[in-house]
Amino acid sequence: MSNKYNGLINVYKEPGFTSNDVVAKLRGILKQKKIGHTGTLDPDAVGVLVVCLGTGTRLVEMLTDHDKEYIAVCRLGVTTDTQDMSGKVLAESDVRVTKKELHEAVQAFVGDYDQIPPMYSAIKKDGKKLYELARQGREVERKPRRIHIEAIRILDDSCLESDSLFTMEVKCSKGTYIRTLCHDIGQRLGCGAAMQHLTRTAVGAFHLEEAHTLSQIEKLRDEGTLEAVIKTPEFIFKDLDRLHVQDSCRKLLENGNSFRADNVVNEDPAGANDTEFDEIRFEDGRCFRVYSEDDTFFGIYRYDDRVKQFRVEKFFFEQ
Repeated sequence: MSNKYNGLINVYKEPGFTSNDVVAKLRGILKQKKIGHTGTLDPDAVGVLVVCLGTGTRLVEMLTDHDKEYIAVCRLGVTTDTQDMSGKVLAESDVRVTKKELHEAVQAFVGDYDQIPPMYSAIKKDGKKLYELARQGREVERKPRRIHIEAIRILDDSCLESDSLFTMEVKCSKGTYIRTLCHDIGQRLGCGAAMQHLTRTAVGAFHLEEAHTLSQIEKLRDEGTLEAVIKTPEFIFKDLDRLHVQDSCRKLLENGNSFRADNVVNEDPAGANDTEFDEIRFEDGRCFRVYSEDDTFFGIYRYDDRVKQFRVEKFFFEQ
């Protein structure tokens, strides 16, 4: 299986599929092996799953680090072993929570937050995944992990009194378990809670409204228009400044070698002089999108002020 497709595709993961199922099905649809996803979604969850194709697989780690956004439906008054409604019910209690108390409890989790990962997760303990231990009826101590909740917004609390349900939008850092957030909100309110439904609405610059189901991807493949929805690796780095390197250094670029600051074509849009150009743009540790003069994209380079050179961070050029 050769790599016909290279880049990033925004897949709408449907319920019932694991993230690995999506990758396996895409390998069949696209007839290529080099495919990887950028962050697991539970089988019952739906929404954005960014999948890397071909040379795009070099971005898996970077995309896993991106912030994410979710819409979660949470049920108060119930505690389960999986922290969602697919699990075994461990306890139930009456819910006597006002809307004001709910909003106050939810906002208490905004900011940095030490979250204890759930037993039903893929985190490893002594070489075994926690969910494997959980299925054996074992519970082990888990260390809290510092995560960051940028914002939580209650979208719907109209069913709070009748069905003990509320819906919230969460913007958070990597490594956040929304199931656990629901559980912890329930603990804070004193009645318990479990996640009823989860939709991932964004991963970095990838949003739900631009996601495609597997059947849609297959249809686009048959129509010969699939390339139009595959983002190039440059897409996730669009916030980085562009640098063009002189043609005389093309061989250095093609081999992934470092190049000097004075090899850069001065293209400062503000028209600053060379000294100002260097001081403004060439800060130690700063990353850039690097192109040749004919606009071929080579990769992401980081500037090392100590040696006055740009060193390759992620290389994407293929001969």
